[in-house]
Amino acid sequence: MGDKFHKGRFNPQNPEKYKGDVRNIIYRSSWELKFMKYCDRKIDVLEWGSEEFFIPYVSPIDGKVHKYFPDFFVKLKERSGQIKKYVIEVKPKSQTKKPIRTPRKRNKTFITEALTYEKNVAKWKAAQEQLFLE
Repeated sequence: MGDKFHKGRFNPQNPEKYKGDVRNIIYRSSWELKFMKYCDRKIDVLEWGSEEFFIPYVSPIDGKVHKYFPDFFVKLKERSGQIKKYVIEVKPKSQTKKPIRTPRKRNKTFITEALTYEKNVAKWKAAQEQLFLE
């Protein structure tokens, strides 16, 4: 993930669309920055925010409740005219799939990948359950 050091503050051209503290919009990757620019400039995006709310989840690593701050929420006017809300997480594809142990992969690398994947699954499950209830 050669992008982990691409961080900074984003200053939107359309601050009225941002729901949250417009002076504190932080991106942690070039992918997040690109998505912020999309949300800011795209007419169909009516509102958006970045890490502006949290979802409690139980971590499979330690069994404790933690706070999951989704990367983005977006309120979008679709082509049909329908307005929908989305919660979006920006991740490398490798973190969205269960890792596979291979002979060339170091044990420590595999364990780190497996723990990251399991934590992500717990977060996404909590998000689906909470957002379904709202």
